[in-house]
Amino acid sequence: MSSTHAGWTAYQYYPSMGAAILFIILFAVVTLLHTYHLLRTRTWFFIPLVIGGYFEFVGYIGRAMSAQQSPNWTTGPYIIQSTLLLIAPALFAASIYMELGRIIVLVQGEKFALVRVNWTTKIFVAGDVLSFLMQASGAGLMVSGANGSSSDGGSASTGQNVIIGGLFVQIIFFGFFLVSALLFQHRLTSHSTAASVADHYPWRKHLFALHSSSLLVLVRSIVRVVEYIQGTDGFVMSNEVFIYVFDGLLMFVLMVIFVVIHPSEINCLLGRGTSMTKDGLRITEPVMV
Repeated sequence: MSSTHAGWTAYQYYPSMGAAILFIILFAVVTLLHTYHLLRTRTWFFIPLVIGGYFEFVGYIGRAMSAQQSPNWTTGPYIIQSTLLLIAPALFAASIYMELGRIIVLVQGEKFALVRVNWTTKIFVAGDVLSFLMQASGAGLMVSGANGSSSDGGSASTGQNVIIGGLFVQIIFFGFFLVSALLFQHRLTSHSTAASVADHYPWRKHLFALHSSSLLVLVRSIVRVVEYIQGTDGFVMSNEVFIYVFDGLLMFVLMVIFVVIHPSEINCLLGRGTSMTKDGLRITEPVMV
């Protein structure tokens, strides 16, 4: 298919091959590191994040393919990059949500949580699944519209609105999650538990990882909302720098944060799986809570 049909154009610019290759390499390295840590430490609740990393990796391969095709783009590479880069952060969010409940249990701070611990993961992951499905289905409708058949003339517009709705759901739930995590930390700091003051329970750095990663996803989602509200002729979608600075770079930094502050430490202290010390050695006797 050509780059333009039925009024549809793949890109408002020629995608950069160099930028695409750079981010392919970045996500390949960080995702392989996460895969290694996942398998070695058995931190299974981080599987969604690792899958999201592979989505980012393949998504930027799609952008590289589009860059190679310029200006005669086909829909295949465009669909790959637009869909996978859109929904990958929802997978990151699922793992982030699941870690908070484990931190709360670790420090025995259930009474300080805004939402009951047994509901925390369920509520936030349910919202994340809703956001994921909305964005994925919206991307599917946009793809249908991109194929250019007259019967699908309104599909692209509908898909765009569904994606915007999914991004708003993501922003709402992530905002509520961030408030919940910050409030929990404030309450726990003000009324310490025996576990929270123990030196071998490094919960503060793990909450920092959750706070910072949540902010990264929020910023990325807000920029994405602006992008889809403005439409294909808008300033954000017409300038490639936004996809790299406010999406690719932010999501890469998020994955790096969780390489440095890996949740296997929390998992290990809960007696689930193993952890890694700073020198890379495995902790073989987890502390039971």
